[in-house]
Amino acid sequence: MTYTHFSFEIDSDGHALVTWDSPGKSMNVFTESVMNELDAITDVVVANEAVKGVIITSGKDQFSGGADLTMLERLLGRFHAEVAKGNKKAATQRLFDDSRRMSLLYRKIETCGKPWVIALNGTAVGGACELALACHVRLMADRDDAKFGLPEVKVGLFPGAGGTQRMARMLDTQTALQLLTTGKLLRPSKAKSTGLVDEVVARDQLISTAKARLEAGVDPVKPWDKDRFRAPSGKVYSPAGFQMWPAAGAISRRETHGNYPAIDATLKSVFEGLQVSMDLGLRIESRYFTQIMQTPVAANMIRSLFISMQELNKGARRPKGIGKTSLKKIGILGAGFMGASVAYVTAKAGLDVVLIDQTQEAADKGKSLSDDLISKAITKKRANAADKQPLLDRIVATTDYSALKGCDLVIEAVFEDRDIKAKVTAQAEAVLGEDAIFASNTSTLPITSLAEASKRPDQFVGIHFFSPVDRMMLVEIIKGKETGDRALAVALDYVRLIKKTPIVVNDTRGFFANRSVVNYITEGHLLFMEGVPPAMIETVAKIAGMPVGPLSLTDEVAIDLIWKILQAAKKDLGEGAVIPEQEALVKKMVIDLERFGRKNGKGFYDYPTKGKKHLWPDLSGLTDNKLDPDKIDVEELKQRMLVIQALEAARCVEENVITDVREADVGSILGFGFAPWSGGVLSYIDTMGLKVFVALCNKLKDKHGRRFTPCKLIIDMAEKGETFYSRFPPERDVPDPAEEAA
Repeated sequence: MTYTHFSFEIDSDGHALVTWDSPGKSMNVFTESVMNELDAITDVVVANEAVKGVIITSGKDQFSGGADLTMLERLLGRFHAEVAKGNKKAATQRLFDDSRRMSLLYRKIETCGKPWVIALNGTAVGGACELALACHVRLMADRDDAKFGLPEVKVGLFPGAGGTQRMARMLDTQTALQLLTTGKLLRPSKAKSTGLVDEVVARDQLISTAKARLEAGVDPVKPWDKDRFRAPSGKVYSPAGFQMWPAAGAISRRETHGNYPAIDATLKSVFEGLQVSMDLGLRIESRYFTQIMQTPVAANMIRSLFISMQELNKGARRPKGIGKTSLKKIGILGAGFMGASVAYVTAKAGLDVVLIDQTQEAADKGKSLSDDLISKAITKKRANAADKQPLLDRIVATTDYSALKGCDLVIEAVFEDRDIKAKVTAQAEAVLGEDAIFASNTSTLPITSLAEASKRPDQFVGIHFFSPVDRMMLVEIIKGKETGDRALAVALDYVRLIKKTPIVVNDTRGFFANRSVVNYITEGHLLFMEGVPPAMIETVAKIAGMPVGPLSLTDEVAIDLIWKILQAAKKDLGEGAVIPEQEALVKKMVIDLERFGRKNGKGFYDYPTKGKKHLWPDLSGLTDNKLDPDKIDVEELKQRMLVIQALEAARCVEENVITDVREADVGSILGFGFAPWSGGVLSYIDTMGLKVFVALCNKLKDKHGRRFTPCKLIIDMAEKGETFYSRFPPERDVPDPAEEAA
């Protein structure tokens, strides 16, 4: 029998080699057709007496990225369609049956009576990791870029193909729960030391080692399918269990604040599953998985953090008709922290870099940051020592603009000063080739106005990085009024090369991300001036789902930068552009007290040389207002901090700054950490419902001011019963011109 996704061979020793290599895919993923073929192969293995054991591996560079979550999206779409017809009971049963297809397949492999050895030539995550756990021996290639684990919680799900049950029977309960609830991915050596992988071998020895394992004899019956099996941590109802389980629940509530139902479902699946047989445990897991799939949290996170992000990463916003560009040499103007960080990620991607500053000392200092970052990565085993010198050799630190000759793209990252930016633009363009693209890394200044200093504004584009560049995954690409399609395509291709997620926005002051996040920061300042205790502001922000509170974020951004932004806004837009209470607070911090934030070790927080940061003890003295925390409406605080960001995002859509709803949602989560459980700013509004959101805005406006005034767009959408995703449906399955031209 021939297969589309697999090749199947039996050698003279009775070893069946199953090689997974789905055509037309850069990475193997589980789809319905893949599962059908693997099911059929399992039947052949069982029926063929010549087969003594099975080795399954991949023909791709990596093993597999797990399940194709668009498959789950289709299941959910079918479920909701049936529910809308009034068939909820039948729809739920079908969702349960369909969603546990993979779980039953893996159980079939596990209990088929013949040993399966999985030879992981690279990364195996999600459903691929669960397949590995069902196999009887797990081998993994010794490579630094390979990962093993179950990251489902990061998209609002939890492992639903046996991951919770097998991991909890292979590891002590505490370790299993930590891996399941954090989604942490392990390198091969760590996976082995943890006990999830049996052996780590050289990639070219995987198959021979697998055959040797089969020849030596592999027990085809898992420990939990034998009598008197005892889980590593013993029984749930035991002295050890009584100590562990209450603490697990408390830690979950502390870390998630109830925003992620999949984590609670994970705890329940493990707790209940460990008390019954494997088959019943798998059924319990499937029951909870079906429940979680129906939650808005899962639907929104799958859409934004998997499907939409994947589409954007593959070039969904790339202009059509522009062939793939070949970028080899990148110039960076300004070797400060931002420019130096951009140089690092660029060189890390294998591109040559020219890093320019006013003095050689400044340029060399900028290059030294790359030395520091790669050295730390090596120490943490995130990079090879052999990678260090080649990376540093790709960076040329200089003051000489003539070194920019031959650059395909130049990124300006100097101070937020129009005159300085205009000067370096002219100096660079004097030596650049006629096809080179020029980009500004400005965080607030409109690209159209900066392009006035360019002799070729159609080749001028904004590329806005977020700090710290080496860790932040989002890049905003800003189209000025005259930015051409080729400039946009080059910027998108560059961002793809450095393995970050791009969003494309039209030009405006602050673009998209900064407009929204500045509102969050401002709301935190106003809450403080109203008399809300600083610790309460920060804690409630985290309860709402934000990664850091607005005061902490202000320190990270730099309070003196906030001051400059406020003054620039007044200069360009008038006195009404700033809120007096906020300006007074920031002025006190910056001008009177010289508290600039983390950059000088003192801001809303103090940053001691040793020990953790903590709120500045004298902070409460900056306002005469003092509210009783017991009388403060916590739910309203959460709403204020989230609504003010979502409302600004809606304004960006109304003003055509954001033209693709996917970019608003993905950008809000990756760019400024907007409550990931919501699926992003627009999904937050859609899930609440436009009518409810408009009513909430009006309620907050009446109580706290006109900044909460709902814009005309959402009022119109509320009246028509629309959502952002129904009114502005993103174009799906857009071919990537860059790949087509390759």
